[in-house]
Amino acid sequence: MAPQPRPGILDIAPYVGGEAHAPGVAQPIRLASNEGALGPSPRAMEAYKALAGELHRYPDGGATLLRDAIGRRYGLDPARIVCGAGSDELIALLVRAYAGPGDEVLYSRHGFLMYAICAKSVGAVPVTAPETGLKADVDQLLAHVSERTKVVFLANPNNPTGSYLTQEEVARLRAGLPKHVILAVDAAYAEYVRRNDYSAGIELVDAADNTVMLRTFSKAYALSALRLGWAYCPPGIADVLNRVRGPFNVAQAAQVAGIAAMEDIAHTEAQVELNEAVRPWFAAEVEALGLKVWPSVANFVLIDFGDRDAESARLFLKENGVLIRQMGGYGLPHCLRATIGTRAEMEAVLNGLRAWIETRR
Repeated sequence: MAPQPRPGILDIAPYVGGEAHAPGVAQPIRLASNEGALGPSPRAMEAYKALAGELHRYPDGGATLLRDAIGRRYGLDPARIVCGAGSDELIALLVRAYAGPGDEVLYSRHGFLMYAICAKSVGAVPVTAPETGLKADVDQLLAHVSERTKVVFLANPNNPTGSYLTQEEVARLRAGLPKHVILAVDAAYAEYVRRNDYSAGIELVDAADNTVMLRTFSKAYALSALRLGWAYCPPGIADVLNRVRGPFNVAQAAQVAGIAAMEDIAHTEAQVELNEAVRPWFAAEVEALGLKVWPSVANFVLIDFGDRDAESARLFLKENGVLIRQMGGYGLPHCLRATIGTRAEMEAVLNGLRAWIETRR
């Protein structure tokens, strides 16, 4: 017999990222993966290029200078920061270290797909709690906690819905969880949020031994290709993650580019300001076409086609060189997610949607 994987592995539906190619189109408009609209910082690109002559060297296994830079930027203890190959790796490490066969990993119904994938990969059971208005519901999450729950993931803001919980709501969730359960606040889009009642979760990590904040360089810092993320943890969890991660899990090119990107505050702010200007305008224009746009605080919006054929619209846009994301894998087949790009890129989306609507009349 051929080698057989552990039970449950073949039940995993592989993660499918946003499309990057459109047949017959040399350079499609890529708005399917929530990448930074302005691209990476010029400083980050220079730092990346400068390392070309050092590719034969192993990276700093502790990402020391990068952790120091993150600590300076956010006023955090670098010893409590763990870096990874994207926040995806850190999600997987948390699950691997704290959950196993028969345990449960809890998240909201339309949360990030990697939570379920990572749970199943270690034999744990992914459990979803219903949402209210495509927003995580604290009461529902708490109601779905059992004696087997080991980790609760909260994407805040949430991907793909763009909704968020306030600082007060997240604190209530934390207070209601048993002390042995880890709350992992996945704040991948935190840099984009401009709301006075929002917090990425640093204060919760400082106040408890069982809360972790996850961040990424893939979104506002526009370093998706380099796979770079970080976690701020209680000392005990940081120690555990450092024991189970690979010894050289973050490439040196990613480390130096990450430092340069984080220090280029003006570039990041320009990225966020563009998003703040274009997102509400685009949402209003889409709604003027008769489609619903769910409220978002991130660098994307979820377009609800109702009883219309969302997949038909996506394919029409793709044929015309515009790529946005299908949402069937998230249980939202009637929706498409569009990254907020430049004004010109979003005009192309609008033009495509208008043309598609005309074909349906």
